Amino acid sequence: MDTQQIFNFGASIIGSIAMWVLKVIWDEIKALKEAQDNMQKDLARDMVLKEDYRSDISDIKNMFNRILDKMDTKADK
Repeated sequence: MDTQQIFNFGASIIGSIAMWVLKVIWDEIKALKEAQDNMQKDLARDMVLKEDYRSDISDIKNMFNRILDKMDTKADK
């Protein structure tokens, strides 16, 4: 084998390894993007807006106040 063939063989081996590494990195990036998309979908489904939370808590506090008022009137009788 002459020098050019050895160089070509080495370059093809190095190029193959480099392409394999790039493919692995590309696949990992693709998997991360899919995971991020799934996380955004789950986040939109599971999380509550702050305003909705405040209104629900306000409703619960009003119910507790009515219950306490009824208990106070029952205890007075």
